[in-house]
Amino acid sequence: MFARLLVRLLRGSRGRLIVALVALISGATVISALLNLDLDIERKLAQEFSTLGANVVIAPGQTMQTKDAGTAAPSLMDQAIVLSALKQVGSADVVAAAPYLYIVARSAGTPVVIAGTWLDETPKLDPTWKLDGEWIASREDQTQCLVGRDVAKQFHLKQGSEISLEYQRRSAKLDVAAVVDAGGTADSQVFVNLPVAQNLATLGGEIALVQLSVTGNAAAVGDFAARLAQALPQFQVRPIRQVTEAEGELLGRIRLLIVSMALLILALTALCVLATMAALAMERRMDVGLMKALGGSISRVVGLFLAEVGVLGAAGGLIGCIAGLALSRWMGERVFGAAIAARWEIFPLTIALMILVALAGAFPLRLLGRVKPAVILRGE
Repeated sequence: MFARLLVRLLRGSRGRLIVALVALISGATVISALLNLDLDIERKLAQEFSTLGANVVIAPGQTMQTKDAGTAAPSLMDQAIVLSALKQVGSADVVAAAPYLYIVARSAGTPVVIAGTWLDETPKLDPTWKLDGEWIASREDQTQCLVGRDVAKQFHLKQGSEISLEYQRRSAKLDVAAVVDAGGTADSQVFVNLPVAQNLATLGGEIALVQLSVTGNAAAVGDFAARLAQALPQFQVRPIRQVTEAEGELLGRIRLLIVSMALLILALTALCVLATMAALAMERRMDVGLMKALGGSISRVVGLFLAEVGVLGAAGGLIGCIAGLALSRWMGERVFGAAIAARWEIFPLTIALMILVALAGAFPLRLLGRVKPAVILRGE
């Protein structure tokens, strides 16, 4: 009997119930989209910030004095020790890692900065670089190099040109594989594979620093840097604070915005349901009076109406959640260029929230308990 009455109630007053259902679906759509975005935003931000390049640096821990007592040069690191520690610590979150050795050589009598590194790792560390030419795919290639835009302009170089480098009576002739447009200091450098720079400087197995790109939030990057520092106590291992702190600050602001928007949407949805239910309560005074006159208890009558509202909340939450997942996918593609992964735990959470909002908005139905059958039957 209770189920039959509930069905009859849902069929009656369709216009007002549809208004309440539309409000619940709209609120559920936005809420589920925001919740799904919040659950996946940290991973997306980590991916976006990884495109900014290296966020962890390994550097020498001290300086060494040169023959000229008035100057000091940076000490170098043993490449084998550093790479062994990296292998020992290991992490699936390390996107790329590359050692660097910098020297100032000469080309046609003009000083030029040489950066020796693993050129096959460079696209992962600096994905924003624009190349006029091709990447060098092998770190063992000692016949080709990449030149910065400013260097290419200064020496009139282009893809396929040859550049001659001289350093401490050693020389190397390399073919230009590509011209780099990085929009920074890289534009004034020549990039060669690490063995080329080490041979020119007669520094076999020595490097100046190591750059790493590590995915994860600021805490994860800091934890990785701490573990690596324990494995390399003689060197400096530090995250690049500007990148990690910016990521954490942006994540906090986005989550604050999401929570604020969710609370606002819940409040507006509850107010819309409240207005609809207030009008519905006035329409059903006759029905309630008749039920009470026939012996129906007030708890059963109010329970019937609350069950009706609960069904509306569950239906609105389910339909809105499906639409919200599609909305969050669209938002992810527009903002991050990749779809936000659907999190199925959003369904029970959204449906529960919409049922609570619907019940909160159904407060005017409690006024039906004050209806007096005698007054209703007299037509007052």
